[in-house]
Amino acid sequence: MEEGTSKSPSHCEGTYGPEGDTDPFQWDTREDCEVRQILDRVADKWSLLVIALLDRRVLRFTELKREIDGVSQRMLTVTLRQLERDGLVKRTVHPVVPPRVEYELTPLGGTLHTTIRSLVTWTEQHQNEIAAARQEYDAKEALPEGTATAGAPR
Repeated sequence: MEEGTSKSPSHCEGTYGPEGDTDPFQWDTREDCEVRQILDRVADKWSLLVIALLDRRVLRFTELKREIDGVSQRMLTVTLRQLERDGLVKRTVHPVVPPRVEYELTPLGGTLHTTIRSLVTWTEQHQNEIAAARQEYDAKEALPEGTATAGAPR
């Protein structure tokens, strides 16, 4: 079990304000909050990539490893175990020699993939705007010391 992960379910009552507005600081400051733990899990880059790759297909460990550039065997193993524990990925071991292990999204994992796809679509639609904003920011940061905007508090 990951350090800091609670073994018993806990819930964050009142994450939503009186008018339905979210209060992101409420769940962010409570260590025992399941919302924080779940967001930490599903928002990390390896989990996002695994979930995206398993959309409507079954893959073996070696296929996942080959497809995910830069992931170590240990990190992929840890990620798959955590996603399986959270009910997002199903692991099937076939009784053959050598054992064949396959991974697929559960129905719950499939609903998360829909959300991830929306995030990827947004990113694709706005990548040029973000690149321009980064360029503008970097240009401001590169101004010589003493220039009015360089080093100004944000």
